[in-house]
Amino acid sequence: MSTTSANDAQVPARLAQVREVMAGQGVSALLVPSADPHLSEYLPRYWQGRRWLSGFHGSVGTLVVTADFAGLWVDSRYWEQAEKELAGTGIALMRLMSGQPGALEWLPENVAQGATVAVDGAVMALASARSLNDKLAARGASLRTDLDLLSEVWIDRPALPVADVFEHAPPFASEDRQLRLSRLREALRDKGADWHFLATLDDIAWLFNLRGADVSYNPVFLAFALVGEGVARLYVAAGKIAEPLRARLLEQGVEVRDYAEISADLEAVPAQASVLLDPAKVTVGLTRHLQASVRLIEGINPTTLFKSRKNEADAAHVRQAMEQDGAALCEFFSWLESALGQQTITEVTIDEQLTAARTRRPDYVCASFATIAAFNANGAMPHYRATAASHATLEGDGLLLIDSGGQYLGGTTDITRMVPIGSPTEAQRRDCTRVLKGMIALSRARFPRGIASPLLDAIARAPLWADNVDYGHGTGHGVGYFLNVHEGPQVIAYQAAPGPQTAMQQGMITSVEPGTYRPGQWGVRIENLVLTQEAGKSEFGDFLRFETLTLCPIDTRCLLRDELSREERLWLDDYHAEVRQRLAPLLSGPALEWMKVRTERF
Repeated sequence: MSTTSANDAQVPARLAQVREVMAGQGVSALLVPSADPHLSEYLPRYWQGRRWLSGFHGSVGTLVVTADFAGLWVDSRYWEQAEKELAGTGIALMRLMSGQPGALEWLPENVAQGATVAVDGAVMALASARSLNDKLAARGASLRTDLDLLSEVWIDRPALPVADVFEHAPPFASEDRQLRLSRLREALRDKGADWHFLATLDDIAWLFNLRGADVSYNPVFLAFALVGEGVARLYVAAGKIAEPLRARLLEQGVEVRDYAEISADLEAVPAQASVLLDPAKVTVGLTRHLQASVRLIEGINPTTLFKSRKNEADAAHVRQAMEQDGAALCEFFSWLESALGQQTITEVTIDEQLTAARTRRPDYVCASFATIAAFNANGAMPHYRATAASHATLEGDGLLLIDSGGQYLGGTTDITRMVPIGSPTEAQRRDCTRVLKGMIALSRARFPRGIASPLLDAIARAPLWADNVDYGHGTGHGVGYFLNVHEGPQVIAYQAAPGPQTAMQQGMITSVEPGTYRPGQWGVRIENLVLTQEAGKSEFGDFLRFETLTLCPIDTRCLLRDELSREERLWLDDYHAEVRQRLAPLLSGPALEWMKVRTERF
């Protein structure tokens, strides 16, 4: 949560300017999603138009502006933050919840017949634009995707990022790019496609074994790709790829072109050609450049499925990264425990010290997302972030929630742990225990190969539902290999559609992170990453299980021992035994002693 800055205090004036431009263009409503031309989760500052116009700093939200209304739609993770940040802006908080219309449902119901709704087509998915257009047309309204109204009022808009692109090289890159291109072309032939158009940054980075620093926390770079039989074009801004790497790419059949040339090259795709693309992952503004007669073959990007299934070489590197990450966390927690009561520690201090501990570890690159260090009531906001202007000091009794992760050359980490500050209440410990029961239940589960991942959600929620407790976010998301900390196609969330692409397969890395949030009081979340492994065959088919990857003690001082079953305590003791065995060689002194104490049998 951030306090309103002097910049955000200008939101009412910015809304007035936008409304003036809308009136001049005959636009009744403006839709501003949290998106860029690559439909990324984390956006370069150039594309943070929703944040600039609304003053809301959360990573996800959709803004609608009309002549007499402005509303921001956010899910339950952001309600408390949005309520504070939107105060005084004239923008209404629209809470996304089951049974209530989202922005794309609200618009057709609330604009007049004959009205025009505008959205910058450069940042709206083709599938979303089609859906909205159909709903508006049924109401006698229309959708324009050829206007970028923000550009007319956002005078000091930041420039696009210019960080260099670098190679993800062996031993960490387990396959060369030529093999990956060959796998992709085989998929194109199977689908009868002449070309494949890619705009998602992690797919492109994976395909070409390249990484960058254009987007916070995700080692990706702004790019497009167009791949055909014998042709592979990579579109990147001039100067971002050094000449030796460019020459090496060309030798391997990859032609580097300027980022801006993608429009002309899409227009040049032959009229009778077929193009494979994912309508949820490319924007309507880009696909508009294809000739009308080009046949679209729509489906999930093959690379999304390929990169979700880590091979054994990848998994081995991830295990090593987890060991280094776990050692860094033990050093941090050892410091924290010794410093509590001896010096002033704030949520900001936690972030600084944790980052410093990771930085000392080999092959560490950067954080994989903004650290969430949230004490007591702040923990009730799942995506809370402490700032220099707004943070809590660790004093008194309660719970500290720490959700953090690192990007290593050999893997991406994401972990949440609960820390007792002083003496947590029995109610707080009961919440922690219940959440751990949910995490253990899913971590121990076996399930049929290919089961739709959303169906696994109930396993983790059952111990919470038994006490009439629930949480608003999903239980698990896919995790990349030195790539995005959130990747698909699998997602463990009952709210998600259980489509074929969500099938659980061997090699997928997924988070397991149930939680409980009590607004104004505290929040609890415990999270490990798991790797999907084979669990054997029977007359009923092939089965899968999870291997826990994350290595860090779970603080038993936050738990009620008698609330855990014998099997759950056994799981916890076995987990702590593995943590002790694998991390001990990487630790010494106080950190080693802390780890040994925190992994004692419970």
